[in-house]
Amino acid sequence: MQQLSIDLTPLARKSDPVTSHLAAAQAGELQAAHQREILATLKLGPAGKSAIAARSGLDGHAVARRLPELERKGLAGPTGRTVLSESGRSEREWALA
Repeated sequence: MQQLSIDLTPLARKSDPVTSHLAAAQAGELQAAHQREILATLKLGPAGKSAIAARSGLDGHAVARRLPELERKGLAGPTGRTVLSESGRSEREWALA
């Protein structure tokens, strides 16, 4: 099983209030959890953003943000094909790398 590395780039500035630092810490944990869920979903086969969201139970916007992160890490990427979402719109198909 592959380990996901967590990007340690600060999500809050030193001058931000403590609540921003707490939210940033939670965001990093949430980001990693979303990435793991998306990778588990892609083990079922290639899919578009909407299908990944439906399979995983994640919000489509969260999936859209995580897919490029997974691509940069070399864990997933677009297949070069497009698929239709439930609303009939074209979107890129993604698969495990």
